[in-house]
Amino acid sequence: VFSKIFSHEALESYLPKIQLVIKDTLRAWSSNPEPINVYHEAQTLTFRMAIRVLLGFRIPDEELGRLFEVYQQFVENVFSLPMDLPFSGYRRGIRARETLQKGLEKAIQEKLQNTQGKDYADALDILIESGKEHGKELTMQELKDGTLELIFAAYATTASASTSLIMQLLKHPRVLEKLREELRSKGILHNGCICEGSLRLDTIGGLHYLDCVIKEVLRLFTPISGGYRTVLQTFELDGFQIPKGWSVMYSIRDTHDTAPVFKDVDVFDPDRFGQGRSEDKEGRFHYLPFGGGVRTCLGKHLAKLFLKALAIELASTSRFELATRTFPKITLVPVLHPVDGLKVKFFGLDSNQNEILTGTDALLGATV
Repeated sequence: VFSKIFSHEALESYLPKIQLVIKDTLRAWSSNPEPINVYHEAQTLTFRMAIRVLLGFRIPDEELGRLFEVYQQFVENVFSLPMDLPFSGYRRGIRARETLQKGLEKAIQEKLQNTQGKDYADALDILIESGKEHGKELTMQELKDGTLELIFAAYATTASASTSLIMQLLKHPRVLEKLREELRSKGILHNGCICEGSLRLDTIGGLHYLDCVIKEVLRLFTPISGGYRTVLQTFELDGFQIPKGWSVMYSIRDTHDTAPVFKDVDVFDPDRFGQGRSEDKEGRFHYLPFGGGVRTCLGKHLAKLFLKALAIELASTSRFELATRTFPKITLVPVLHPVDGLKVKFFGLDSNQNEILTGTDALLGATV
């Protein structure tokens, strides 16, 4: 039922809406006179993308902000101990989920009643229709659960990868310039602007260096550490017997660190995925940022599309710089992210890629 949400046709219809959300967000970042906390803002961006694009909810900004705060409380307590006591994280998480589901039910009902003015089928539309095609009309509870699952899947890991992407572009200006060169060569970037109508799914799919950059971000900074599986039959691994029925965890990060195909594993090197080297093609499970096998991440193509759209906007219409003296340390829990959130100053640009001066700088006629 969920698979159609991430089909080629569905992704094509989401793309213009994703672009719009990213453009509006970068415009807001650039108009802020103070540095922004990238990780927090990336969480807001991915939450807004899930609500506006995937689910098609027309929730006012003020109400959306309140829903985001409740959602953060829900996420913060997902991994709490299951002890239903007053003031426990578990109790706070349960209450947050109940509040969320009330808000989502209201949004779903309004959406089902108001179908006017829609110019594309969002994920919730597709989910409802896909259920009917399989002979199962989804109940309101199933719709609420499916909606919350979609938000959860699009939120934390994509915000983590978005933050890592921005940090690596800051650390490696040559990579950023090489991205710009590819966009110019493909006719996407011209005179400091993205050519209208140039971004389609097949066009983005043809940006090979961009694909290498996103792959390398996900190799070196995989948002989650691994996944769990149940042993279906007893087997032996490196002299150790693993009994049937055991629960085992595979480690994505350790795999990327130890896979023999990757040279200089600690170096950020997008060219390792280029045609000349193709280091990820040497083995089926050497590179698995989205897991592997039958239960590989269902939304991986949407996640990569979002990251590519963000990278294109960053390379085309933004200038940004680190707002701290050094880059922050990285923490791995609950998903990989910078400890201080990565503080960055964004600058507004005009059509000629010159900075738009604001406030005191503009009054003094300062040049940057």
